[in-house]
Amino acid sequence: MLCPKCSSLDDKVIDSRLSKDGISIRRRRECLGCETRFTTYEQIERVELLAVKRDGRREPFDRQKLLSSFIKACEKRPIALDTIEEGVQTVISDLEAGQDREISTKFIGARVMERLHAIDPVAYVRFASVYRRFEDIGEFIEEIQSLERKTPLSEDQKELFIEKQ
Repeated sequence: MLCPKCSSLDDKVIDSRLSKDGISIRRRRECLGCETRFTTYEQIERVELLAVKRDGRREPFDRQKLLSSFIKACEKRPIALDTIEEGVQTVISDLEAGQDREISTKFIGARVMERLHAIDPVAYVRFASVYRRFEDIGEFIEEIQSLERKTPLSEDQKELFIEKQ
């Protein structure tokens, strides 16, 4: 490792430990030339993913966009930020596990819907309504009814969809 003070390549590792985030290793080093101590971080080199849009454009995959989508879908819901972060990381891990560097936004959206369905049905319907471009209330009702077949609604939730006489 190149010393930041004297540019020597000779150093020794004094201490190694896992960083706080758990995805990198923090190393304390000492230059054998000038005895300056410095810190380096080692982490896995990730493959850059590209998101392929509906119109064929390609852009770098953006974790922040994914997190923002999760947060918007889960807004005003009793869902911990840790749960949201875990959902985002699960989607990213699924994407990285595949062999393709170019991933369609359709595939990404499907993974997000799977995770949101497991986290919270309301967040799932919110995301699905935007992602699938619902045009009217009928599409919401159909999605909620299909969701009810998978996950029964509570009595309070059912009241929302019963017509008042």
